[in-house]
Amino acid sequence: MEPKFTFYKTNKTIITILVLFAQLFFSQSRDTIKEQVIVPVHIQKKTFKEILPAQVISGEQLERLNSHSVADALRYFAGIQIKDYGGIGGLKTINIRSMGSQHVGVFYDGIQLGNAQNGIVDLGRFSLDDLEEISLYNGQKSEIFQPAKDFGSSGSIYLQPKIPTFKGNKKTNLVVRFKNSSIDLFNPSFRLEQKISEKISASFSSEFIQSDGVYKFRYRKKYPDGEIANDTIAKRFDSDIKSKRFETSLHGDLKDGNWSVRGYGYLSDRGIPAAIVNNRFGARGQRLRDESYFVQASLRKKLFPKFETQLRAKFAYDYTFYADTVSTEAAFPVRNSYIQREVYVSSSNMYSITSNWDISASVDFQYNNLDANLFNFSYPTRYTTLMAFATTYQWRRFKFLGSVLGTFVSEEVEKNSKSPDKTEWTPAAFLSYQPFNSKEITIRAFYKRIFRMPTFNDLYYTVIGNAFLKPEFTNQYNVGFTYGKSYHHQILKGIYATVDGYFNKVEDKIIAAPTGNLFRWTMLNLGNVEILGTDVHVQADLNFGNVTIRPQVNYTFQRARDFSDRSESYFGDQIPYTPWHSGNFTTMADYKDWSFNYSFVYVGERYDGQQNNIQYNYIQPWYTHDLSVQKKFNWQTHQIKASLEVNNIFNQYYDVVLNYPMPGRTFKLIVSFTL
Repeated sequence: MEPKFTFYKTNKTIITILVLFAQLFFSQSRDTIKEQVIVPVHIQKKTFKEILPAQVISGEQLERLNSHSVADALRYFAGIQIKDYGGIGGLKTINIRSMGSQHVGVFYDGIQLGNAQNGIVDLGRFSLDDLEEISLYNGQKSEIFQPAKDFGSSGSIYLQPKIPTFKGNKKTNLVVRFKNSSIDLFNPSFRLEQKISEKISASFSSEFIQSDGVYKFRYRKKYPDGEIANDTIAKRFDSDIKSKRFETSLHGDLKDGNWSVRGYGYLSDRGIPAAIVNNRFGARGQRLRDESYFVQASLRKKLFPKFETQLRAKFAYDYTFYADTVSTEAAFPVRNSYIQREVYVSSSNMYSITSNWDISASVDFQYNNLDANLFNFSYPTRYTTLMAFATTYQWRRFKFLGSVLGTFVSEEVEKNSKSPDKTEWTPAAFLSYQPFNSKEITIRAFYKRIFRMPTFNDLYYTVIGNAFLKPEFTNQYNVGFTYGKSYHHQILKGIYATVDGYFNKVEDKIIAAPTGNLFRWTMLNLGNVEILGTDVHVQADLNFGNVTIRPQVNYTFQRARDFSDRSESYFGDQIPYTPWHSGNFTTMADYKDWSFNYSFVYVGERYDGQQNNIQYNYIQPWYTHDLSVQKKFNWQTHQIKASLEVNNIFNQYYDVVLNYPMPGRTFKLIVSFTL
């Protein structure tokens, strides 16, 4: 049966907003500017309003990490759990402070990446080549001049693409990059930036990835009594990938404002790595084909001395095709197609009552629909309106931010039962205090209550969906402090440290539960999880003559316990795949045109997805050491960079997700040429 692909007619409100957006956008584009460097809106913020510090990797530091994708780079943040199913093409998702992947908001150039089907963003598809900065916020970004969607996640990741900058009289920048590795990787890319006029610049970038994904791994199994049952070296298949990414953008300045337009496309055809069980190492024949496109625009304008406004809009189209034609687990060949469409518009407004007191109001509207060729599918459409009201105030050494978010959701289906309409109001409060005049120490705290809507799969997936699910709520409590100081010492130039203690509670957690027949499951609100944790981050700047060294260490402790059902044997146990202890250490050293980088990542003992914390479900700790060296060469007015990376130096065999083995030692060569 072919999928019934229909685009539902949107209401007049959306069309009106889009027309107003276009009129304001083009009417202001004739204004003059004075600045050549065009800065993204959401980076421009008053310093005193930063109540919660973000974890940030940016610039050259981001380029030099031994990372292939955004998911790889996020390993170096505190409080993060990554689920990686292995290889270049395997699914990679993120979990912040054990609250679940669906509670993480991922924002690209200031607008959230959506997936109404399952609520998960695959971070493996986003390359680091075009990114200027990755930042992570617990709770939310501590500013109020932002869309209502920015208030709506338990934790947020912001991916900021590079903005064109031009030195002197240059009007064109070109970077060509080539990557190759021991896992048969062919990965060329380029980025072109063009200065069109004194107020407008453009960029275009593209990347191609091809790999057979074959790598060696160690398969080791034990009997329940600890005796070795199987220990062998095998090859990993079904991790091949062929993908293309292209992106283009326009940036410009207005009088007291700026604007940007961005287009993005990603196409991939890849194998789905299967679990290694029962000595089955060969290919399973599962394939995934993606086509993802979006166009988005933003406009910021100061209309009056104390009043600013910004408008944002986006249209996204995602096509997914899944096939399982070989696997013996499938009684019949599976060929499923899914199409998602999303329309999003936002208006944010801020008024400065005094120099230390601002208020804001934001309204967002989002339209989502999903088509699929599943039997008896509901063909759902969701209309979401969000309203956020916020204020920030500074009195001497106190800073305060408070916000309340209203969420209004209604849905339509072509068949079967629909989910009831939902209305929720959720608050958040952030506070910081500097106890000393030196401003070296800042004490801070926050509380936030927020929720995630059940996904389309949770509500409407054939047979297992439950249209009457309630939202899944989280309550977050956080207390911490920051210490930062610069020194004029000969060696120690600066030190920065943050320590946070937190308690999170997840209510009405959405889980899959059997209905009395082991072959028939349904989605229910049964789960309750309590998370108690600590994040520690310390970094320093050291100088030894011509050698600059920047060490950094992160440590996380988490006790995340399942209190869903007192009658179950796993009541009070640590939830699956959450280690008690994890951390990382990185150091970067520079000497003239040479750069050296070393990183160590550690994930402690944990248990797999069987829930019970028993010896049979125990997963040993894993750790990796990565090393890279980079050299810059100058040729006339151009620059060439060559980098050699060694990942997993000691060839440790490990699983991030049980039965999905990761690669052993790999080598990567990167060469880039800058025009």
